[in-house]
Amino acid sequence: MPLSRRAILAGTAAMPLATGPAMAQSRAETLRQVTGNSVNTLDPTMPGSTREAFGISVNVYDRLVGFGRKQGSNGGWVFDPDTIHGELAEKVETSPDGRTFTFHLKRDAKFHDGTPVTAEDVKWSLDRHVSAKSLAAVQIQTGGWTKPEQFQILDPHTVRATVEKPDRLALPNLCTLYCIIINSKLAKQHATAEDPWAQEWLKTNTAGSGAYSVETFKPGEQVILRRNDAWKGGPLPFFRRVICQTIPEAATRASLIERGDADLSIDLMASDIPTLAQRGRVKLVSTPQFNAFTMIAFNTQMAPFNNVKLRQAVAAALPYQDIFKAALFERGAPLFGAGWQGSPPNGKFPQPLPLTQNLDRARALLAEAGYPNGLDTTFSFNVGSAATSEPLAALLKEALGRIGVRVEIQKLPDAQISTLVTEKKLPFLTETSIAWLPSTDYFFRNFFTGNQRWNYSSWNNAEVNAVAEKARYEQDPAEYDRLSRRLIAILAEDVPIIMLWQPNQDAVMPPNVEGYTYQYHRQVDYRDLKRS
Repeated sequence: MPLSRRAILAGTAAMPLATGPAMAQSRAETLRQVTGNSVNTLDPTMPGSTREAFGISVNVYDRLVGFGRKQGSNGGWVFDPDTIHGELAEKVETSPDGRTFTFHLKRDAKFHDGTPVTAEDVKWSLDRHVSAKSLAAVQIQTGGWTKPEQFQILDPHTVRATVEKPDRLALPNLCTLYCIIINSKLAKQHATAEDPWAQEWLKTNTAGSGAYSVETFKPGEQVILRRNDAWKGGPLPFFRRVICQTIPEAATRASLIERGDADLSIDLMASDIPTLAQRGRVKLVSTPQFNAFTMIAFNTQMAPFNNVKLRQAVAAALPYQDIFKAALFERGAPLFGAGWQGSPPNGKFPQPLPLTQNLDRARALLAEAGYPNGLDTTFSFNVGSAATSEPLAALLKEALGRIGVRVEIQKLPDAQISTLVTEKKLPFLTETSIAWLPSTDYFFRNFFTGNQRWNYSSWNNAEVNAVAEKARYEQDPAEYDRLSRRLIAILAEDVPIIMLWQPNQDAVMPPNVEGYTYQYHRQVDYRDLKRS
């Protein structure tokens, strides 16, 4: 049932109350997610797509393959990057040299309009992802996919894909939500000479084969999905209907869940979560985002933080546990306080680094850096993250003041800080980021090498560049672990960033909603959920 914008903005919108068996059944089979953000496009590959748009696309489109899931340390479910299963692919054959993947398609798979899924659709879709100006091209090149010639149709139900080198992330990249398989016949009807990949049309329309189809789409307000009962990508989902609705106020979202008028929210305030849990009317699934990290980044190509001793001094001055408690209410996994020195115990990343407060050492390092009388600098954060970043910044300013580093705090709007980060103009900032593929070489190649947006610190270490590139193609697990440990050791010594924590993703739902899975994209996979 469409909900008025006035009701949405007022926070009073609610599902209709069941007045009979049919209505009760309809409510039982409808999932209502409330989010503070919005779905701005139906094409997840478009630059500027919101994370909420990513979540919708996972449920509306299939990929050739997808990640499995496993029980996490918290007892809930998490995605499993080491397990890959077929979605549109019935079988995947990998060549002995690890360069060639042959995908055998499910012969009964169909798009939402009833058109059979064929190798032609797969080829067109993958060609689009490496050719069009999109987020997909940026992502899948990290797995060696760069040009259409890599994808070949063998017959109407078989596609072969080949990389130049045996890249450890080639197949996992095809699992990511960007690698959607599109109904090429439908999309081509809306393509033009200026827009050969139908990007404009697919912003507000879909051409998928996924578990759900789009019933209505109101950008910035809500999306209503209807289950695709002919879906062949996996077991049929429990919920027949899904409503993803924007409710700007976090308190209103929490109230809707507690009253039973909504079924799921994953973006409530961390400060509200303990109170909600104590009242006992909702179920809470808290998962440390093991592929994400919150950090303090230094611009290593700009004075004064091109000085490694100064970076080390700042790292030694911070009260890590106090910041963790004040900013995040300890709702996450700390990435500081490790006991190792020199070399980490394993090559997994992110992992806790040997970061502890030692003010005497901080003052000594500051003097060694050439600043015995301290210095002045600015520290920036996104005003949209003020709930956590403001207490973090206040404690950082106080701690650095004790060693003579005088900090001016800058609160910047999202668009402004994004531009300044891209242009490498900020000396010192905090940010939270995520790697969809939690592989150590992937983290380092994306966040610590090259002149790219996500290299927040503009770090350019020749050894890191070489070791990360070598690890990318390393097939021996023991050697890969050795290379990964070396990367982490260099990071800990050179301190281009200070790792703080992996925040929890707190999913709040009624007690009778089950099956929630923490996904690499930090959005909701409706296909796993059910009502008990």
